[in-house]
Amino acid sequence: MADTVNHGGDVKLAEKILECVVVTPEETALETPTTFVALPLFDGEIGIAPGHSPLIGRLGYGEMRITQGDSVRRYYVDGGFVQVAGNIVSVLTGRAIPLEKLDAQAARDQLTEALSKPAKSPELMAARDRVVAQSRAQIRLASRAK
Repeated sequence: MADTVNHGGDVKLAEKILECVVVTPEETALETPTTFVALPLFDGEIGIAPGHSPLIGRLGYGEMRITQGDSVRRYYVDGGFVQVAGNIVSVLTGRAIPLEKLDAQAARDQLTEALSKPAKSPELMAARDRVVAQSRAQIRLASRAK
């Protein structure tokens, strides 16, 4: 993996880049060079630029932004983990969905169903709370994508 990217033109602008790899249980969803990655951690958001110190973090439910020059690609990530080693950002998540493919109505239906189910044990409460958090994050992001 190269450490720089050349943007061409009369003035050669070289900047350090990252390699972002997003893996779900089914596939390697994305493998792309980038200049910046923003991820939802379970307790906030983190931005990762080239030269970031090594890190392992637990992901929350929310928006991952991948910046490449002037363009930003946005995805919903469904929890998981992130590892930064060198200039490689590895994202391990249950799902990575481009924001434009999120279905707000399906997320609303999922939220309604989760809130209507009784949670009579700590395990059922934890499962319900997870579905509620996932649904709310998807609704929030889908409304931004429109």
